[in-house]
Amino acid sequence: MSLKSIVLLSLVEVIGDFGLKGFARTGATSSLVQGSLGYMGVVFFLVQALKSGNLLYVNGMWDGTSALIGSIAAYLALGERLHGPMQYAGLIVVIVGIFMLHAPKGKIPF
Repeated sequence: MSLKSIVLLSLVEVIGDFGLKGFARTGATSSLVQGSLGYMGVVFFLVQALKSGNLLYVNGMWDGTSALIGSIAAYLALGERLHGPMQYAGLIVVIVGIFMLHAPKGKIPF
């Protein structure tokens, strides 16, 4: 199971999220289509990831990677911000968690 498939899964989810965010703001049908296609892609890539990885690993890596990529994209593209240092610290914990999940058995990744 590769990190590449988890990143693709997360990127497709972020595309879906951005489409649904656009639909929520404007009601534009094109945004709803983008969001729906994004989430159809999520199902496809999730099945692909589960073919070669266990659910516990895939779900943990997907959650963390998706949160990180989605947060960066929302920060850069939408100008959204978190509220306070505790929330930014939470993102750091997510990043550490991704490294720990991806570490070889019994090895400290940093």
